[in-house]
Amino acid sequence: FGSRPALAHSAHAPIRFCDSPSERAMSAGDTRRGGGVALGMLGMCGSVALGSSLGFAAAPRTSLRGTNPGVLASASAGSLSNSVQPEGSVLSGAFLVSATLAAAGAALGRKHQSRVLAKAGKVPPGTPEVDPLPIRKRPRRNRRSPAMREMFAETTLTPANFIMPVFVHEGQDDIPISSMPGISRLGVDTGLLREVGEAVALGVKSVVIFPKTPDELKTPTAEECFNPDGLAQRAIRNVKKAYPDVVVYTDVALDPYNSLGHDGIVRSDGVIINDETIHYLCKQAVSQAEAGADYVSPSDMMDGRVGAIRDALDAAGFTEVGIMSYSAKYASAFYGPFREALDSNPRLPSDDWQVPSGKQTYQQNPANWREALLEAELDEEEGADIMMVKPAMPYLDIIKGLHEQSNLPIAAYHVSGEYAMLKAAALNGWLDERAAVLEALLSIKRAGATVILTYYAKQAAKWLREDAGIA
Repeated sequence: FGSRPALAHSAHAPIRFCDSPSERAMSAGDTRRGGGVALGMLGMCGSVALGSSLGFAAAPRTSLRGTNPGVLASASAGSLSNSVQPEGSVLSGAFLVSATLAAAGAALGRKHQSRVLAKAGKVPPGTPEVDPLPIRKRPRRNRRSPAMREMFAETTLTPANFIMPVFVHEGQDDIPISSMPGISRLGVDTGLLREVGEAVALGVKSVVIFPKTPDELKTPTAEECFNPDGLAQRAIRNVKKAYPDVVVYTDVALDPYNSLGHDGIVRSDGVIINDETIHYLCKQAVSQAEAGADYVSPSDMMDGRVGAIRDALDAAGFTEVGIMSYSAKYASAFYGPFREALDSNPRLPSDDWQVPSGKQTYQQNPANWREALLEAELDEEEGADIMMVKPAMPYLDIIKGLHEQSNLPIAAYHVSGEYAMLKAAALNGWLDERAAVLEALLSIKRAGATVILTYYAKQAAKWLREDAGIA
């Protein structure tokens, strides 16, 4: 609100509003002094207003800034006793009334402040005694109690936001993953269904399936990826049969099936060839849709693959199957435990075949932000239904950028390295695991991701239910 103009010297000057910081002390939200200040200010405002109506210019507003009302009252009384006023004048009476009221108000304010402080908790010895500051806006008022904090929360995390990644293998037993304590490869006919059932009971209704392909089925061209009876396809059918309402996401890429360990077909000179790879990605996506997948998720980062997969799905009659595209997948150091889980690290080169040791020629440079916007724009134009950022926490700015630039849902993958860091710190007693994990996931949601892939899905859902008082 704009400031009101100061009064001019005029016999017809309007009554002056009391709006200096001292005069507004009661409005500053400090109840410890408000009552007394109000009484004192009433007298002071009345005298100034009356003085103005008799032709006296009002004191500049700055003359009252920061002035303690008690001091001001004393000064007014002192000034009055030392001044010469016409006997019986209205002005003299007004100043007498104002000084009396101001002094009484300051005393009442101090008495009221003492009562409020007496009800508060004790302060440590050595705490300074200060007059309350004239702070009108105090954001801490809205954080005083759990009920208030819950009411004003801008971001809410629920189990429905989570997709639980699962690793499956051909065996019956769970095989622990050493770099991801608490996570195992699950038997496609055993542990997988148990794990999904437990997640559903906690409110997690979405899973994404990653197969640990037997080494003997891996080839340089990865044809196993579209085998209708392959491990991933059987896992999809098992989940949809046991839990029809669970939303099943898949991974579309060649690395779990590629004997050279890359997301695409590797040429002898070390180039990952784009268009030929897409041909097999389309066949892989269609085979997953045939098995019952709700969303296929191309993580390969080949140019143009989203549009090609959309066309292939539509041509095969799967117009309702969605695409969750890994739109901003960075060449990150945080994928190590995942590659151990699937045994999908790039292989060493041989004398006649160069194999890149990393995936920098198709995954994004961690230094780049605008590149992510370009990739996301292309994926949206090509028919993506959800766009993903991977990893999550080191790339919250990318999540926010995509969220602000697109109306599509944004997903974020809280990847294996992020899980491993939190788990290791918790196991060593360096972090409160529950608090740290929920804070991490909340930050991803706050940045703009409504879909979060996390290995903590089950545990986080359990913690959230406990916080909500749900058994």
